[in-house]
Amino acid sequence: MQKSHPIFAISVARLREFIRRPEAVFWVYFFPVLMVVILGIAFRNKPVESFDVDVIQGPLAESVVENLKSDPRIKPKVVSEEESIDRLRTSKTNLMIAARGSTLNTIEYRYDPVRPGSLAARNLVDRRLQEAKGRQDVIISNDVEFNEPGNSYVDFLVPGLLAMGLMGGGLWGVGFAIVDMRIRKLLKRFMSTPMRRSHFLIAMMISRLVFMIPQIVILLVFSYVLFGVKVHGNWLSILLVVILGAIEFAVIGLLVASRAKTLETASGLMNLVMLPMWTLSGIFFSYERFPEIFQPFIKLLPLTPVIDALRSLMMDGKSITTLAPELLVISFWCVVPFIVALAIFRWND
Repeated sequence: MQKSHPIFAISVARLREFIRRPEAVFWVYFFPVLMVVILGIAFRNKPVESFDVDVIQGPLAESVVENLKSDPRIKPKVVSEEESIDRLRTSKTNLMIAARGSTLNTIEYRYDPVRPGSLAARNLVDRRLQEAKGRQDVIISNDVEFNEPGNSYVDFLVPGLLAMGLMGGGLWGVGFAIVDMRIRKLLKRFMSTPMRRSHFLIAMMISRLVFMIPQIVILLVFSYVLFGVKVHGNWLSILLVVILGAIEFAVIGLLVASRAKTLETASGLMNLVMLPMWTLSGIFFSYERFPEIFQPFIKLLPLTPVIDALRSLMMDGKSITTLAPELLVISFWCVVPFIVALAIFRWND
């Protein structure tokens, strides 16, 4: 009977081990979907954005409230100054208003300009009060809401979560598994066989690629059914980026696990690798919010080009030929860590 190639045998063994662990199946396949559902509901499109506004108690407070009630976006409430300061400090209100004079000619606004909604509330309230005093705008403006399909926060979020799943699956699914094998003395047994180190490492990456396929399908199907997220780019181009991303993080997982002897060490190293990418690479918000001096460094992180490429393909429908810089960075992280991992990998240090 002809023996199976080591790469094939290890890949099949990893697949069987994976499907026998329900907790692993949940974290790989269903956790990203759960994230999409929770964040999609939290940041779903709302027809009208409303602002909580505190009007400080005084002779003119009721007059201010009457002038603001005509706008459904403003929710005025008369409170004491002490209570309003406390509400403003705890983000329970967007804006505090105080009529300091004997008439409505002097209004004081208190708000945090960096807090979401505060500046918009201030401008809206000021406009309504100015109009109540008879101000007429010279320029006639027309507000048109931009609500085109494919431009919601969920559309922005799904490529980031897809890339995050590739990162977590590669590092934990490959790196953690290798360290676990080392602890259970399985690597020592593999060392006694004719199998090469390259065969073992390649098999670990192949098994991860197989795990990846259902993960992508489930995430995209649920995103489309629940929130109408559509893919505007070429599917083959998206598949290429996903495969490269899966290889990239599987290789980094190999490198992290090359010498780690305990699960605690492996866990610490993986969190050390993932934490900068979790916070900087733009999974949940654009990394362009960070100062420009950090932008070149952020773009060189392994996760950033994967997210940028997926968003360009899925949201903008761009061609793969326009993503040469991103593909170059991804290719670097596919090749260099594998060479280093192959050189320093130990079966049972």
